[in-house]
Amino acid sequence: MRVLGVDPGLTRCGLGVVESAPGRRVRFVAVDVIRTPATDDLGARLLGISEAVGDWIDQVRPDVLAVERVFSQRNVRTVMGTAQAAGVAVLAASVRKIPVAVHTPSEVKAAVTGDGRAGKVQVTTMVTRILGLPAAPRPADAADALALAICHIWRDGTASLAAPGAGGPTDAQRRWAEAAESARRAKPVGGGR
Repeated sequence: MRVLGVDPGLTRCGLGVVESAPGRRVRFVAVDVIRTPATDDLGARLLGISEAVGDWIDQVRPDVLAVERVFSQRNVRTVMGTAQAAGVAVLAASVRKIPVAVHTPSEVKAAVTGDGRAGKVQVTTMVTRILGLPAAPRPADAADALALAICHIWRDGTASLAAPGAGGPTDAQRRWAEAAESARRAKPVGGGR
């Protein structure tokens, strides 16, 4: 499975690709950050993000696009831009018949660090370790996109939960696997849809 993770943003939109096969470790494929100038017209910025995501999809041919679920923040302007960038990324995938998965920030943080409230430094450090990268991906949007892709692969159950060079899964990876398994076994409360 190959996953394109998208950390949406209007000024900086992170793109990260990882892949894995059943029983294999997650492998780094590519990472980049799309930038749009704040001085450009909103339509031009969204078109630029859409075209760049579409180009990435065409080049890396992911099986799934994983995008961060947008939550309300104090700054409505920021959340609107983030939601708009997420929307054009989802549209670019949908036009190409690529399935889309949405993950919350806390879900992604828990997947790669074992702590749903982890900071950006912790996420970047673990992404670097999990993928065996020689240097941390910069800026943080790049690491966040890779974290989204890793989260999706681990959640899907495709990849081995072991970092390259490690003797087995890390404590964070074990906790994530246990939490994911527990969630799968839990019965819905209140007859949800």
